[in-house]
Amino acid sequence: MSEISSVVRKASRVEIVEVAPRDGFQSISNPLPTADKARCIEALIHAGVRRIEIGSFVSPKAIPQMADTADLFRQFCDVPGLRLSALVPNLRGADNALEAGVNELVYVVSVSETHNQKNVRQSVDASLDGLANIAQRVREHAGESRPAMRLDLGTSFDCPYDGLVSWRQVSAVLEKALQLTQGINLEVAFCDTTGRATPWQVADYFLNLQRMHGKSGIAWAFHGHDTYGMGVANALFAIQHGATVLDASAAGLGGCPFAPGATGNTATEDLVYALNGANIQCGIDLNQLLEAADLIASLPGGQTASHLRHVPRQRIA
Repeated sequence: MSEISSVVRKASRVEIVEVAPRDGFQSISNPLPTADKARCIEALIHAGVRRIEIGSFVSPKAIPQMADTADLFRQFCDVPGLRLSALVPNLRGADNALEAGVNELVYVVSVSETHNQKNVRQSVDASLDGLANIAQRVREHAGESRPAMRLDLGTSFDCPYDGLVSWRQVSAVLEKALQLTQGINLEVAFCDTTGRATPWQVADYFLNLQRMHGKSGIAWAFHGHDTYGMGVANALFAIQHGATVLDASAAGLGGCPFAPGATGNTATEDLVYALNGANIQCGIDLNQLLEAADLIASLPGGQTASHLRHVPRQRIA
């Protein structure tokens, strides 16, 4: 940890990936009307959000909430300057996403063996085999038609079942993933699935993992939860130590069903407020974002974790 302070740099701009339409809506048990989801997405776009994880191509029997992902994608895919991604759990999901026209695929592998078994009912090695199959499908698309790929490494800092996850464990899984995705421009997100990471841990992991894999042409991202109140601080330390992309969910909607005790994602409005205070550009209007967050928070059955929404609006300005 001693070298952290010597490499801290202030980012001037950061991309935010809004994950409420996938990670957030997925946490709500009863299916939401597609029209209600669309109104929330429209409000986010109106606030200036330009990267959205629109949903996931999973079996509707497994997660009924995601059954309308293709419909939502078609509603918003022609919005100028908007990047839409979708989570795919396997090759079939990837094929369905590509058939729908999605050109940014997100694949998740948990670093923790136990969590991966709980989450997707297979070993980490089996999940990496799935990544290899999807990577091959991506390679079959040439030039500008080639989809973008993102790898989310779940439980990169902590596992709800096994405890602390070392950066060396993360590195081992990432090394295998990079071998399987050669020739593909990859974005890698280190995910604080339980929200238990601390800022110094986040900084330490980003430094060590970039030192090990920094020549691989990776774009680095951070996905956080606010279970322990560290969500915004962890995100700020991530971008000061190499991350250029941050995940967040308006109203803090979300929570992993296979991470007992984990609350919602880091609230987008809390993060934007902190970025504004440091003059770090993200292109999102905070007042309009708060309106979108209020709309999302009004959805029945959601677990929210926002701080800023509870502050009088005149004080925020």
